[in-house]
Amino acid sequence: MNEQDQTAAEQAGITQAEAAETIQEATIENSTAAAAPAQKEHPHHGHRVVFETQTFFTIIIFSIFVTTFIVQAFQIPSSSMENTLLIGDFLLVDKMHFAGGGKPGLLPYEPIRRGDIIVFYYPVDPSQFLVKRVIGMPGDHIRLHDKVVYVNDKPLDESYVIHKQLTFFDRYRDNFPSPYAFSPEMDRRWRYQLQRHIKDGELVVPPDNYFAMGDNRDLSLDSRYWGFVPRANIVGRPLVIYLSVRSNEQESSQDDSNDKLNPLRQIMAHLLQMARWGRMFHVVR
Repeated sequence: MNEQDQTAAEQAGITQAEAAETIQEATIENSTAAAAPAQKEHPHHGHRVVFETQTFFTIIIFSIFVTTFIVQAFQIPSSSMENTLLIGDFLLVDKMHFAGGGKPGLLPYEPIRRGDIIVFYYPVDPSQFLVKRVIGMPGDHIRLHDKVVYVNDKPLDESYVIHKQLTFFDRYRDNFPSPYAFSPEMDRRWRYQLQRHIKDGELVVPPDNYFAMGDNRDLSLDSRYWGFVPRANIVGRPLVIYLSVRSNEQESSQDDSNDKLNPLRQIMAHLLQMARWGRMFHVVR
């Protein structure tokens, strides 16, 4: 091979190499261009996921805030506040009303008054909530005579009170406080503390404490049996009954061995039948 033929071959080789490289680059570019539209099919997908996540956590945080500081739902499990509150009433409790302790501020806090219904941590067991009516304020002198409540030597006008045991007289419950009467339902600590708060036959409510009783006066285990309600224990006041359902103990006990599952429509019809429609959205007073 002469020198000219060798030079031509070398040039041809370079040209082929360059052509191969050009083809490879074109293939890569075409692949990238083909893949680009697939990435742009949902340009806002990532933003939507972030938005939905933020919305979910916002709802959770808001719900926690509301139930912690504003309102909380409770169910009435006993008859101690009949006929004001019935077994099966579901309440929304206003936690803002008494939150300021009666001190003036930006929010409409109000002081606790005699006659208010309050929800509070049970002083004997703070893991439980109780609902009662305020009868005695700090500094009040309280006594009961023949089931009538006297506060500072004046009988209370209690239109909300019911008595279900008119023929049965309990000396401790109905003539309170009595230095010689005793009840087996008394809290042990209150049994020893009670005498320290009696003056001239009357119970004196200490500062920052309240004396609370149930409206169903004969069947209420209240301050007569476990003592005062500290101001710090008070959570709020019942605001409204948002649901009320009659108890169904008789029907549920008829056939305990039957494990047949009822259709959802039958369950819903049963609940609708048991609902107390007249008490729904009833403001508690």
